[in-house]
Amino acid sequence: MPPSLTILIADVAVIAEAKNGKEAVQLATQQQPDLLLLDIRMPLMDGLEAAQHMQKLMPRPQIIFTTAYDAYAIKAFDLNAIDYLLKPIRLERLQAAIEKAKAISTPALQALKPLQKTRSHLSIHERGSIVLIPIEDIIYCRAELKYITLRTQQKAYLLEAEFGEVFIRLHRNCLVTQRHISGYEKRKDDSHRLQWHAILKGVTETIKVSRRQQHLIRKP
Repeated sequence: MPPSLTILIADVAVIAEAKNGKEAVQLATQQQPDLLLLDIRMPLMDGLEAAQHMQKLMPRPQIIFTTAYDAYAIKAFDLNAIDYLLKPIRLERLQAAIEKAKAISTPALQALKPLQKTRSHLSIHERGSIVLIPIEDIIYCRAELKYITLRTQQKAYLLEAEFGEVFIRLHRNCLVTQRHISGYEKRKDDSHRLQWHAILKGVTETIKVSRRQQHLIRKP
């Protein structure tokens, strides 16, 4: 929302503006806004996915979607948006949407169902903030007790069990990103028996392939 509009709408102040969806998530984590105006079409990450990641913020911000394309209207309301504004946005329409957001109580807001959409990123909590991990950077996910370890070339993260179609299950406790498999080879296990392992790009770890999943072994 342009800063010039704030003097015309009571009790409204712009605390941050983002150039893309990824930056919007980062700023929302830092600034903890009460209300967000999210354009549906944005670079790096669209408004629908950004809103999905923001469901993890506490307190959860209210969201009004904006777009130049009315084809998204039904989908936006299906996602429990507070309102949906079609560009060019009239001041009185914007004010009505903000008043609607003010009227919704916090308990009612927290009860809204999480947004569901295929993601380009996974979001995790780390040191009190949200970290966005691009799906394409994930090498594998491993289940260990009640935790899931997500591995990229840079580091390992702990996260909830959320996976997309880009992963392949090589073992009952391990999913691997197919694009990060460079090949397979047999190595001796602790019992000195030969066992198939997946060789991964960019990291030294290998992933054991269970006998049940050996039919998946092929050149990537």
